[in-house]
Amino acid sequence: MNTLVDRRRVVVGYDGSAEALAAVDWAAAEAERAQAQLQVVNAYRVAWPGAYYDIAPEMTEATARSAEELVAEAVDRVRGRGTGLDVIGTAVDALPAATLLDVGDAGARLLVVGNRGAGGLTNLVMGSVSQQVATHAHVPVAVVRGRTTATDGPVVVGTDDSPGSDTALGLAFEAARARGAGLVAIRAHVPPIRPVLPLSEIRAQEHAALDASLARWAGKYPDVVLEARVAVGRAAKVLVGVSHTAQLVVVGSRGHGGFTGLLLGSVGQQLMHHAECPVLIAHG
Repeated sequence: MNTLVDRRRVVVGYDGSAEALAAVDWAAAEAERAQAQLQVVNAYRVAWPGAYYDIAPEMTEATARSAEELVAEAVDRVRGRGTGLDVIGTAVDALPAATLLDVGDAGARLLVVGNRGAGGLTNLVMGSVSQQVATHAHVPVAVVRGRTTATDGPVVVGTDDSPGSDTALGLAFEAARARGAGLVAIRAHVPPIRPVLPLSEIRAQEHAALDASLARWAGKYPDVVLEARVAVGRAAKVLVGVSHTAQLVVVGSRGHGGFTGLLLGSVGQQLMHHAECPVLIAHG
């Protein structure tokens, strides 16, 4: 199922940092392509002075006002693009990850987070917020990093035989068509040290499996120029390596074979830390 076409809003977390601003710009372009509403969300917590002190009302009001001003600035920036995109802003005193997850469940087609954050969304990729959002979201999650404004190069999708991989393929085909870009589908594998079969036969089997996984989606998106690649190597290294020429890398939330433990294991971690373009994580 293509999750992107089933929901209406693109939701982006924003905290005023340069990285979050890049995420807002990327999310706005994504919403424009999808003709969807954009929602800019700032989730913040009022600093707690200590167990024996109450939070002064003026502190709460000042923090809330600052958050609302940040959101208003981002909304004005998006409206300044002049595309007529429907954009709304939300500022709420709540836990950032929980807020983004709740907003996503309430009708988002995509959650977008930046490379790093400050304030309410501190360490959005390197810290716990991004991990929680990427792991627990029920909708696709885009981590905007690297060449955030790139519009050249293909969309790249990592694939194996898992159900999550099939969801990623659907998202990748849709993303490629929306961008007018080519799609490169990559199946990575590491040959056994002492193979029972000739390496040529193993490679042929990998190609056959890749072609089979692509057949349905290629038929649904005949206008997308597709390149299928079987790569020898660890999935993380392969995908990070191709990200320097891609405009988007798409992966499933979990996989097996070449993409074992995609989010919670080393592949997902390395993509979120080292990819040179935005990463789209599929759920479903």
